[in-house]
Amino acid sequence: MPDRLDLPAGFRWGVSTAAYQIEGAVEEDGRGPSVWDVFAARPGAVREGHSGAVACDHYHRYPEDIELMRGLGLDGYRFSIAWSRVQPTGAGPVNPAGLAFYDRLVDALLEAGIAPLPTLFHWDLPQALEDAGGWLNRDTAYRFGEYAAVVADRLGDRIPTWITLNEPFVHMVYGYALGIHAPGRALMLDALPAAHHQLLGHGLASAALRERGLEVMIANNLTPVWPASSSDADLAAADAYDALHNRLFTDPLLLGRYPDLSAYGVAPDLSAYGVAPDLSAYGVAPDLGGCVHDGDLKLISATPLDGLGVNYYNPTRIAAPTDPGLPFAEAPIDGVPRTAFDWPVVPDGLRELLTGLRDRYGAALPPITITENGCSTTAAIDDQPRIDYLAGHLDALAEAVAQGVDVRGYYTWSLMDNLEWAEGFNQRFGLVYVDFETQRRAPRASYAWYRHLIAAHRARSSR
Repeated sequence: MPDRLDLPAGFRWGVSTAAYQIEGAVEEDGRGPSVWDVFAARPGAVREGHSGAVACDHYHRYPEDIELMRGLGLDGYRFSIAWSRVQPTGAGPVNPAGLAFYDRLVDALLEAGIAPLPTLFHWDLPQALEDAGGWLNRDTAYRFGEYAAVVADRLGDRIPTWITLNEPFVHMVYGYALGIHAPGRALMLDALPAAHHQLLGHGLASAALRERGLEVMIANNLTPVWPASSSDADLAAADAYDALHNRLFTDPLLLGRYPDLSAYGVAPDLSAYGVAPDLSAYGVAPDLGGCVHDGDLKLISATPLDGLGVNYYNPTRIAAPTDPGLPFAEAPIDGVPRTAFDWPVVPDGLRELLTGLRDRYGAALPPITITENGCSTTAAIDDQPRIDYLAGHLDALAEAVAQGVDVRGYYTWSLMDNLEWAEGFNQRFGLVYVDFETQRRAPRASYAWYRHLIAAHRARSSR
C-alpha cells in the first residue's frame, strides 16, 4: 500500500482560506458590503452573533500569517479575493485601495517563495448585486466576468492559475435553497437557476482569464454517494442526489451538458439538447430550462479547465425520500469516527471519489488538485485527531494516485481558525490556533506534523 510520502515529485503542498472568514476590515479602505455582512447582522443567523467584521484581522496581520506559511515550507496558498473590496457594488468603478491590498499580499507571498492561488468568488457576493437578484439574476454572471477581467489585469502578471468559483453547489443549496447561509433565501428547488448562473459566470470569467493567457480552475465540494441499501428506491434516490451534488456542476464543464434532472421536475430534454423550453405552464418546475439560453452550455464548456479543484470532507449516504418535496433523504453513516462538526471521518472516501471521477469522465477529466480537506476539532494545541484525519486522507490520496488518478497538489483547510460561516467561531479547522480576543496565533501539533511531512516528501522525492 502506498503512503503519503509516495506522492510524486513536484506534488504541491498548500493551505486554503477565504476572504470573509479571515480578512476582517469590512468597512475599511472603500470595501462595500457583501451578502455575508448583511446576513451576519440578522439576529440568529450566525451562531452567538459572530461576524467577519474582524475575524482573524488578516487584512492587517497578513505579514505574520505569511511567515506562518513560510514556516510550513508551503508551495502554494489558496485564498479568495473579496469582490466588494475590488468593486464595492459588484460593478462599475474599481476601488484602488482594495486592489492594492491584494497587490501587497501577492508580492509578499512571492517574496516568501509561495505561489498564490486565488479564488475569485468564495460566497461573498456584493450586496448590491444580491439586491438586484443575486445569482438568480442572469446579469450577475456578466458582472462576474467583468470583475474577473479587472482583477486579472492587475494581478495576472504574477499569478498564472486562477480558480473562478468555490463550491457553487454549497452556495446554491445553503444560500438559496435552505437559507442557512447568506443570502439567506429558502427557495428549495426554485434555487436551481443559481446553479446555471454560477456556471455561466464561470464560463464568462474563464474566457476573460484565458484571453489574458492565464490558466483556469474551479473548486467544488464533491462526495461519494452511498445508497442506504440495494433496493431500487434507494438506488434511484442515490442517483438523483449524485446528479444534484456532483454532476450538476461537473457535467456541463467537462461534457457540455447537464445531467438528467427529471427527478427534480426539470424537463428531461435539457440534458439532450442543452436548452429546454419553458414548461412551467405544464407543471414542470423549477424552471431551470427557462434560464438556459441557446449557446450557454457551449460558453460554459468552451474554455477547457486546466485543473479541477476537489474539496472533500465526507461521503453521503442516501435513502428513498420521506419528504415529498425531494427525491432523496440523507441517511446517517454509522460506525465511523466523527469530527467536532459531527461529520463522518471516512478517509477512503477520497480515494473512492477520485477514482470515480476518473472512471466517469475519462479523458475529459483535467488534472486534479485537492483544494480543501480538513477537520474541526476541539483541541487547543495538541490536536492529534486532526493529524490522524490528515494522515488517513493523504494515504487515501496516495492510493488514488497509485491507481492512476492525476492529482497535482493538496491544500488543507485551513491555515488557521477562522469564522466558520453560520457556525461563527465555534468550529476550528486551523493548523494554527487563533485567540479571537487577542488575535494571538499559536501553531498546533498538526502544524509541526504538516511541516515535517512536506519536508520528508521533498527529501524522498529528491533522492
